[in-house]
Amino acid sequence: MATRHRPNNEINAGSMADIAFLLLIFFLVTTTISEDKGILVKLPPWTPDQPEPTDVKQRNVYSVLINANNELLVRKVPMDIKDLKSSVKNFIINPNNDVSLSEDPTKAVISLKNDRGTKYKTYLEVYNEFRTAYNELWEEMALSRYGKSLQEISVAQQKQIKDDIPLVISEAEQTAFGEDD
Repeated sequence: MATRHRPNNEINAGSMADIAFLLLIFFLVTTTISEDKGILVKLPPWTPDQPEPTDVKQRNVYSVLINANNELLVRKVPMDIKDLKSSVKNFIINPNNDVSLSEDPTKAVISLKNDRGTKYKTYLEVYNEFRTAYNELWEEMALSRYGKSLQEISVAQQKQIKDDIPLVISEAEQTAFGEDD
């Protein structure tokens, strides 16, 4: 009696590792990794020379200190973050010509100083309030001058508005944890 030889029902897995390796390389090459953007800030150009000190009247400086307990001290007065945006806008525009606020939007300087113990979240919230205040001022000026939002006007008109209300945020060096000065 003749016996039949039946083939095994096995799959040759010898090349599976090669295929998996090729797929891994393919996905590594074709995948784009997004970068964290962070805070986009235009820094002044680098020079080897020491910059000349500029005299700024104290009334034109809006100083904000953030201590290690994440509390704000704005112009030596405690303030909540939620009140910061309206205070910054009022300081820059100075609608009532108050002698304690900035003389002119082009002369207004926002000074930010934080403690080394300040939480990064608080720093970002404060910085965001500054940027929001400026964005709202630019938007209001675009609407009053041109009757359109900032995004709808020309680039030259946007530049003119940003020249009239320049974004000037000065960041001082951090103090040591808990140090008052």
